[in-house]
Amino acid sequence: MADLTISRIRCEYKLNPIGIDVKKPRFSWEMMSEKRGTKQTAYRLQVSLNASFTNPFYDSQFLESDQSVQVDYNGTELSSQTRYFYRVKIKDNYERESDWSTIHYFETAFFEREEWKATWITPNELEMDPNMEEAFYLRKPFELKKPVASARAYVTCLGLYELYLNGEKVGNDYLAPGWTSYNKRLQYQVYDITDNFQENQNSIGIVLANGWYKGNLAWEGKRNIYGNRRAALVQICLNYVDGTEEIIVSDSSWKASTGPIRYSEIYHGETFDARLIKEGWCSYSFDDSDWSSVSTLDLAFDHLIAQENDPVRVTEKIKPVRVLLTPNGDQVIDMGQNMVGRIRFEVEAPEGTEIVLKHAEILDKEGTIYFGNLRTAKQTIRYITNGKGKEEYAPFFTFQGFRYVKVEGYPGLELPVDKFVGEVMHTDMEEIGHFESSHPLVNQLQQNIRWGQRGNFVDVPTDCPQRDERLGWTGDAQVFIRTALFNYQGGPFFTKWLRDLKADQLDDGGVPFVIPNVLEGASSSAWGDASVICPWTVYMMYGDKRLLEEQFPSMKAWVDYIRKQGKNEYLWNTGFHFGDWLALDAKENSYFGATPNDLVSTAYYAYSTRILRDAAEVLNKVEEVRTYSKLLNKIKENFSNEFISPNGRMVAPTQTAHVLPLVFNLVDGDIKKRIAHDLNELVIESDYHLTTGFVGTPYICFALTQNGYHQTALKLLLQKTYPSWLYPITKGATTIWEHWDGIKLDGSFWSDDMNSFNHYAYGAIGDWLYRSVAGLDINEADPGFKSIRISPHLGNKELTKAKASFYSLYGKVVSGWEVDTETITVEIELPANTTAEVFLPFATYEHLIECNRGIAEIGEAPFTESEQGLLLELGSGSYKFIYPHHNRLLAKVTLETRLLELFDNEGQRNLLVKYLPILEDRNILSQLKKHKLSDLLDHSLFSLSENQIKKLIQELNDSLNKGEESIVVE
Repeated sequence: MADLTISRIRCEYKLNPIGIDVKKPRFSWEMMSEKRGTKQTAYRLQVSLNASFTNPFYDSQFLESDQSVQVDYNGTELSSQTRYFYRVKIKDNYERESDWSTIHYFETAFFEREEWKATWITPNELEMDPNMEEAFYLRKPFELKKPVASARAYVTCLGLYELYLNGEKVGNDYLAPGWTSYNKRLQYQVYDITDNFQENQNSIGIVLANGWYKGNLAWEGKRNIYGNRRAALVQICLNYVDGTEEIIVSDSSWKASTGPIRYSEIYHGETFDARLIKEGWCSYSFDDSDWSSVSTLDLAFDHLIAQENDPVRVTEKIKPVRVLLTPNGDQVIDMGQNMVGRIRFEVEAPEGTEIVLKHAEILDKEGTIYFGNLRTAKQTIRYITNGKGKEEYAPFFTFQGFRYVKVEGYPGLELPVDKFVGEVMHTDMEEIGHFESSHPLVNQLQQNIRWGQRGNFVDVPTDCPQRDERLGWTGDAQVFIRTALFNYQGGPFFTKWLRDLKADQLDDGGVPFVIPNVLEGASSSAWGDASVICPWTVYMMYGDKRLLEEQFPSMKAWVDYIRKQGKNEYLWNTGFHFGDWLALDAKENSYFGATPNDLVSTAYYAYSTRILRDAAEVLNKVEEVRTYSKLLNKIKENFSNEFISPNGRMVAPTQTAHVLPLVFNLVDGDIKKRIAHDLNELVIESDYHLTTGFVGTPYICFALTQNGYHQTALKLLLQKTYPSWLYPITKGATTIWEHWDGIKLDGSFWSDDMNSFNHYAYGAIGDWLYRSVAGLDINEADPGFKSIRISPHLGNKELTKAKASFYSLYGKVVSGWEVDTETITVEIELPANTTAEVFLPFATYEHLIECNRGIAEIGEAPFTESEQGLLLELGSGSYKFIYPHHNRLLAKVTLETRLLELFDNEGQRNLLVKYLPILEDRNILSQLKKHKLSDLLDHSLFSLSENQIKKLIQELNDSLNKGEESIVVE
């Protein structure tokens, strides 16, 4: 029936993937229905070798199941190098049956190493220096004798490559084959080149550059980390119309030379001499008689894998906003956005004109372009013209992080801004999450988070895109992954990266600081914990149980590694740790925050153990559940004994020390209340500013909101002065900074040695915006948004509305709210085949309106009513709830925050806090009367005695008992 349909069908997260080596692929689809509460009751999956589905290869028939995401293929074993078509139909709980979905396909790559017939080739070292800076150009002409029905190119290299067929670049991806732990896992790409052939005479070519494989990596000047020879592997599989096949491979018949790319490095940029362009180098008729021969290399095939993540592509083009002349006379292009990618430009100039582009993120306080924070990275592009008319160029094998570009040598007195364009490059992930609010600076913060992710997800999750680093730091990845997976579809991205983490994990279970591993050092807490947190988060967001099971041995090895450290197996108080990195409570000139490392380490030890235990439950590993449940209890016990006093005070008086036990569930009861109260006090004492670093910052607002201090969390969010999330925005930031004071109040900079202006870790606040402020969350017992939790936390006078939307594998989920002077409006969208618990703060069943009807008129939605609000259980559909708020929230905010602000010394504040629970218990905070509140706020609070406070509380109690009407707070 037309009103029950299927859309957004995916195979292994992707739309019509070509070249996967998954032998049992998984399928997901979205149900579309106009009826509320629609659930799938059965599905039928067909897989066929033809699009007509005559005699399907596999037919599941109808299976009774509500599973519509991550559905395993359970048919006959698939063949390699084969295109399969698939389609789905479903039944629902309204006894409807859909039509067949549109037809989609997936195509397999090589399943066995023996399928590789090509050989590795590289220029003959007797004729070309294998260590020269110039890019290698390799080519082979060939003839086709028959019409081609289909053709695929299977390609990889040691280094970076671009593939050409008959002079045209194949595909639209860049920086292939990507960055993996090359000696253990090397990706190859598969291209459909059916339409790239000429009738008879053809030529295949490939360009090779150093890239991550043998180029300069990290700040120590290291090169050749994975090997010292660039090499290519190419295999073209042809299927002719008459049914015959042919294979064209890389072998000793190829030729090699150099060309216009004279130099290319990830950090340092590229030099391109257009005078050396070999016109037609990849055409059949090109004369390569003076080219060098190639050598074949006896290299392994066992570690070759089909591409797992999405490729790097140009995803957006940006025009410069202006050209400026700096005080020292430099001509500088301003892109208006700190971006990652490259500049493409046009020029017409005499032969030999050298144009130089130098990229930077920022201008100094005098308005001069600033290169100091690049350290040794040059980020410089050099182009030498050939003088043959209009020329166009963009670099091939490098990328830059920049907003500003200093241009030297361009002809003319003024730079023509229309001749330059910025091409944004990153892993081409689908954008699936959105957030917006009534506050323009918060909206800019979300955009900065998004741009920071784009700029640092260039095949691996890098720490920064501009200086001589750009490494896959594990700590940054684990604190940001939940935010990342909300904004973009990152299932394939993290699948690939986590497999590299597992491959690079040490024999003793330790985890390197960066993945892929190119540094000395490993196994810091909060960094190595990425091995546990990241696969669990992918499972939570996308229901990816297969990846969780695949990574479980790695997760277990990490926790077992920690357990073996030191004398006490329940504390982690040995070894090197980054701790609360870059926290503002650090000692002068130190990167290490004031929170003790053993406190941070033991807290994360408990957190990873908890996740490991929960993963074992999901995977039905009974013995591991028992083992790690006991271990978790022991760690919690030792954590409390070591870091919490008997009366519930944290031994370390830092914000982060209070945050971690709250968000990692290491405390409960009165002790939890005490620590939450003390955290709130610490934030107030800092005048609602952060002192946290990499460890505390992602969680501090969660710790406050989850423990009754949401208004404090909001004040932290909306703080505009240093240090805060919004301070950089007041300084013009368009991405997230590495340091809260990357630009200081006087316009000067933090130290050159570590001052990235595009560093996504602190953007982890996005997770709290989406889950707590907008209220869009999952039920961890049924992950992947099969079961949804909607629980918005309303704002204040500065933040009067917020909305988050997310395209889960089930479909679009929306949670948005708005508060005006009289009503609260909450809008919700739930996709078919899901359910949700929806909490409406301060709502009552009697006064709740949904789509202009009383809630009781629209069905038997189960509900629970409390003084805090209304909890509903809802099925799929779109809902718009409107109800009077009675200003309960504002009354509570006014009482608590105004009082705590006005009390200026610790003794008075402690006295007030002593009696606030009485107000809470009697529900007075949500039922205050206007005249009593006014009396309270008119008092000279600095001189109130304990007896006066007791009397005031008694008056409030009396007012409540009289049943006076609810107040309105202006």
